[in-house]
Amino acid sequence: MTIKDQFIVGKQKFSSRLIVGTGKYKSMSECAKAIKISGADIVTVAVRRVNISDKSKPLLMDFIDPKKITYLPNTAGCFTSDEALRTLRLAREIGGWKLVKLEVLGDKKTLFPDAIETLKSTEILTKEGFKVMVYCNDDPLMAKRLENAGACAIMPLAAPIGSGLGIQNKINLKIIRHQTKLPLIVDAGIGQASDVVVAMELGCDGVLINTAIAKAKKPFEMAEAMKLAVIAGRKSFLSGRIQPNLFGNASTSNKGLI
Repeated sequence: MTIKDQFIVGKQKFSSRLIVGTGKYKSMSECAKAIKISGADIVTVAVRRVNISDKSKPLLMDFIDPKKITYLPNTAGCFTSDEALRTLRLAREIGGWKLVKLEVLGDKKTLFPDAIETLKSTEILTKEGFKVMVYCNDDPLMAKRLENAGACAIMPLAAPIGSGLGIQNKINLKIIRHQTKLPLIVDAGIGQASDVVVAMELGCDGVLINTAIAKAKKPFEMAEAMKLAVIAGRKSFLSGRIQPNLFGNASTSNKGLI
């Protein structure tokens, strides 16, 4: 990351554009090692699932130092605005966190976000002083409404959570990128490093990955692959690709041929 290309979310600066989830690993120690290898500065924490307060049991903080890595509390498993609000208020009480990830699901099978409940929650949380990074569908109109509601980052899905299907709608992501100046972070559905490169080359500011690393046959190697993919994709985007051409174009001139 250069000074001219800083990753800033909620007025906080980060050196990595990769955000990593802390769920689905075989152990907390495996999770911590994968995150270290990934180089991520931010990790998501499912407040309702990960132990961050009961000192009688292993704490996430014992493995991942919140002084070195930014914790991003999220509302995974919430299906109503009330559940999400209660969860993030609890997170603020426990750790003082204000930068949060909002996720209000609308369907247990697809895990697609509930747009109405998500928008409602965003408006309330913003008024309460939270800096809200919002998981949403790849819908440009809803993304704009979330931005107007005060979101500090837009996080459209690539595909259903945990599916590994990769980016399914490049066009909508391009439209959202064109219309917003907020950080645009692809969230959910990433399956492999090439998906990450595509997201970054589309102009997204970052990606959030959990299942693709945690459930890979070799999580540590995949963590490194994702790290390198973010870097490669971002450099490619900033470099400015050549214009696609239907026909061939020789790399050397015919001038002076014998």
